[in-house]
Amino acid sequence: MSQKGAGVDLDKSLGYLLKEASSALRVAMEEVLRPLGMSVTHYSCLELLAQRPGLSNSELARGAFVTRQSMNVLLQTLERDGYVTRPAAAPVGKALPARLTPRGKRSLEKATVAVRSVEVRMLSGMTGAEQSAAFRILQSMIDSLRAGDDATWPVPRRGLRSS
Repeated sequence: MSQKGAGVDLDKSLGYLLKEASSALRVAMEEVLRPLGMSVTHYSCLELLAQRPGLSNSELARGAFVTRQSMNVLLQTLERDGYVTRPAAAPVGKALPARLTPRGKRSLEKATVAVRSVEVRMLSGMTGAEQSAAFRILQSMIDSLRAGDDATWPVPRRGLRSS
């Protein structure tokens, strides 16, 4: 898929390769989460709440890389279906802090096993040293791109654990 002229050579573009890897990872995650009745965003929301109970809609949206509107729709569905709970009125300001219910925790446990299997498959062709190096390199790229922009990233830099 080489591109001639003044444009970017996609065969040699690290950014394009990262996007392709991200897309392949998302497809693989969707495949293992779908039988559990979840999307990647649904899983991300539950995982973020497990790590940081009480996050607001805006914080969850940033951590899951979706709009506030999309997260609000998801939270309403998760609340209706018994996966999360939120107070009827905001304790402070306008934000309604969300927390996992026991059902949400059980669902997350199953999903985490499925997602972990995808990560194991993704890394299966790499040695431990290569995995560590890839992690450091990717983290360095993220840090470089986010330098001076910390106000935009209130959720931990790695929003999802990979246990």
